[in-house]
Amino acid sequence: MESVGNTNGNCDELILKQQRQIEKEIIESTPLVSEELPLACLIAEYNGDAILTAKIEDLAGKYKYIRRTRPDGNCFFRAFAYSYLENLVSNRRAYHDFRILAENSKDKLIQLGFPSFTLEDFHGTFMDVINRVNPDNVGGTLQAKNELHCVFNDQGYSDYVVVYLRLITSGKLQENAEFYQHFIEGDLSIEEFRHQDVEPMFKESDHIHIIALCTALGVGVRVEYLDRGESGTVKTHDFPEGTQPMVYLIYRPGHYDILYPN
Repeated sequence: MESVGNTNGNCDELILKQQRQIEKEIIESTPLVSEELPLACLIAEYNGDAILTAKIEDLAGKYKYIRRTRPDGNCFFRAFAYSYLENLVSNRRAYHDFRILAENSKDKLIQLGFPSFTLEDFHGTFMDVINRVNPDNVGGTLQAKNELHCVFNDQGYSDYVVVYLRLITSGKLQENAEFYQHFIEGDLSIEEFRHQDVEPMFKESDHIHIIALCTALGVGVRVEYLDRGESGTVKTHDFPEGTQPMVYLIYRPGHYDILYPN
């Protein structure tokens, strides 16, 4: 007769196997970043849900397209990076200002105590991506946008961009630890939070991640929250508060995608 312990072990193993299979199917069926899709595709996704359909129709008055990202825990950083670079491709002055900031960011992180050998590869790839989407390259803006989409759907490049943005976010939390400590729930210190919830890949992002990254880069982000709250409209939050957004995202519980204003 099989022992209870063995039965529980087999059940746990089966659950893990099923989870891995689901993750594998998500990876195989979902690109890291999709093409632009009409916002109406969300209505089809929530067909029959009157509350969410009403909120999507409200969103459709402000936005025309959505660009999906893979739901892998990195979606905020990937969506932010893609949307921001896509915006910069059409704004040469802002692009070159950001390129200088990105170039200098490695030295700032080293000053904050990050080991240079850890930063070298990630910063090098980050700069490579920025250079590849330079609107002054041959082919101009159109070619830069095509290159952006290609690069962000290459797992190696795309994940290195996410890692480096996580490090920039962690650096900002360290730099202004006293301020950000108030945003952390529980008894975690800033250092513990950074190492457990910011720097590791596949960790989901919350307000504190968004505020720290936006502040570090000087970028405004508007997030539209699609949930089942009683209001017939979506809730809108700008990060940091009072800034003019350059990046527009939609948040559904546990996931961020990119939005395109009308």
